[in-house]
Amino acid sequence: MMLTPPLISEFDSKAPENTETATFGLGCFWGPDAAVSTIDGVIRTRVGYAGGTKPDPSYEVIGDHTEVVQVEYDPDQLWFENLLEWAFSEHQPSRQPTKRQYQNIVFTETDNQYEQLQAFLDESEFDQERLETRFEELDEFYVAEDYHQKFQLRGKRWITDVFDEANYDAEAVRESPAAAKLNAHAAGYDVDVPFLQQPYDRQSR
Repeated sequence: MMLTPPLISEFDSKAPENTETATFGLGCFWGPDAAVSTIDGVIRTRVGYAGGTKPDPSYEVIGDHTEVVQVEYDPDQLWFENLLEWAFSEHQPSRQPTKRQYQNIVFTETDNQYEQLQAFLDESEFDQERLETRFEELDEFYVAEDYHQKFQLRGKRWITDVFDEANYDAEAVRESPAAAKLNAHAAGYDVDVPFLQQPYDRQSR
């Protein structure tokens, strides 16, 4: 099977409309962006900056913000608690990088997420007095530059050319559920989606 514009367009058109978001700082955002997309129920991802006070941060002038990944997920398939389990498996909660740009932060966006976080911590085996991970209410999320989005796809012409042929601009690729799954695949993860279950014609790689 060859990856084609109709395949990715059809996959994206079937994405659930009722979604929720969760935001995590877990070091450099490229890795978590790819890793979290392997989880069933994760619909789309985007990377950006949060946790600081500087207005309109950028990669070059990030100020006191941290690199984060924002996960859009289907609450009928996935709970915030499931994403907490993933986030805590992705970092060492008893250690915190000194550089604020790469710190570990779990953000909550609703009262329900805050309650799930408290329940998760209470039921965990973590020594809460030794936890260095920051827990904060999300104030604002700033989307990162286009060249940081779906970073693992960079240079994968057999993927990016298909999005070009489907007339996806940079924002559309960033928000594409198919691009999220392909980003994880390009990073070397196993991804369970229909268009990745058959071998592709990869001559354009």
